[in-house]
Amino acid sequence: MNRHILVLSVLIISGGLFSSVSAHTTVSVGQYDIEAGWGIEPPIVGFRNEFVFEVTTPGEVEGVKTGIKNAFKNLDATAKFGGVVKKLDINSAPTPGHYFANVIPTKTGSFVILMSGEIDGMPIDIEIPVEDVETTAILDFPPSSSSGDGNFDAIWAAIKQLQKDTSQTESNPAESGDAYNFAIFGLSLGAAGVILAIIAMLKRK
Repeated sequence: MNRHILVLSVLIISGGLFSSVSAHTTVSVGQYDIEAGWGIEPPIVGFRNEFVFEVTTPGEVEGVKTGIKNAFKNLDATAKFGGVVKKLDINSAPTPGHYFANVIPTKTGSFVILMSGEIDGMPIDIEIPVEDVETTAILDFPPSSSSGDGNFDAIWAAIKQLQKDTSQTESNPAESGDAYNFAIFGLSLGAAGVILAIIAMLKRK
């Protein structure tokens, strides 16, 4: 857990140092450029993040954009995941034209930002895809095994227990033949379960 927090802290710091993120998507509507994306990329399920927005228009100097203040006065932004939607509470960042909405992604997969309304009389009705949310495995280093080691240990313990049970049954046969046969039948089922578990584990490799 501490490793995940450390890596996330680095990602947060990095996000603060670089204002332009290639994974963001920009859509042009009239004279406005609307950019949307995640504040921390890649977004990780279960970690606090934010949707960030930049609304600009060409400035007087070529290549220099001007941020639009109060862009969300009559503009709504909604996050969409599959068939689930959530209207976002938009906050203004210190830099003009920059906005954000806090969120904790609870599922991995694709998110889309829906924006509708108007900016200074310009109708807005667009969808902007953002980067997919990843599992926490993307932060692991070195990569952890899927659980193969744990499965192997469990199977080995089962084998040792079967050996012990078989030894006890053979050294102390039951007075009743039926009872003895039933005990052997139970051990055979246990052995079959171990074999099936080994086969399943090998198929996952």
